[in-house]
Amino acid sequence: MSTLAPARPSLSARRTVGLARFNLLLMARNRTTLIYGFGMPLIPLLLLFAVPEATPEAGVGALTITVVMALIFPGYYNLLSMFVTRRDELVLKRLRTGEVRDSELVTSMALPGVAITVGVVLLAVPIAMSAGFDLPRNPLLLLVAVLVACVTFAALAIWTASWTKTAESAQLTSGPVMIIALAGSLTAGLPESVTRWTDLLPGAAISDLLMVSWFGREPETLERVGWFQGFAEAGPGLAVLVVWAVVALLLAGRSLRWEPRA
Repeated sequence: MSTLAPARPSLSARRTVGLARFNLLLMARNRTTLIYGFGMPLIPLLLLFAVPEATPEAGVGALTITVVMALIFPGYYNLLSMFVTRRDELVLKRLRTGEVRDSELVTSMALPGVAITVGVVLLAVPIAMSAGFDLPRNPLLLLVAVLVACVTFAALAIWTASWTKTAESAQLTSGPVMIIALAGSLTAGLPESVTRWTDLLPGAAISDLLMVSWFGREPETLERVGWFQGFAEAGPGLAVLVVWAVVALLLAGRSLRWEPRA
């Protein structure tokens, strides 16, 4: 008589949200994490109050650094250290023996960082307005850009975790990704031969998308664009982010490790 193998539990949004809420609660209890998550990214916005004129160039520069720092700290580094710590303590291995699916487990660990990043962007709106800047012209495009960037950096965190032995060593292994993220957002004054390559980095794509979605201007000429035209102007920057997201997801999927190295 043949026996049927037990069916794997189906994906459950309720389980994912429950685990994500628990992870967010743990993050909220850690003051250092909250400072790095909210405080550090918002500091660049204070520079806007020292700008004599609220120009799009000044605004997009400060906002880009804010968004990139939010992606790096709560979105990338926190997920990296959390995954490595729980992997080494065999927490992930134990959770996988129950009903929780692998995708639910990874998603629930990434969602708190996504929530904090979106929260930072929302807090940036009144701060920018206080400094003399307008409301985002295309909030929908801004949200899409932020979410795609969150997926990219979350996947990069899982990939980095595959070759990070301990949570302490994450301070070193995270360096290349942080450099890549910041390099693309700090290109002012660089020669065209350099910016030709830095434009392919996530930070540069985020800067272009902020120029279009927040200020309603074309990234190169700074000419005003309409709401629908903004989606066309955002195409190149959004395509760069999507490519990074796809590559990061493939790397994360191929190298994902649930147990520490022997």
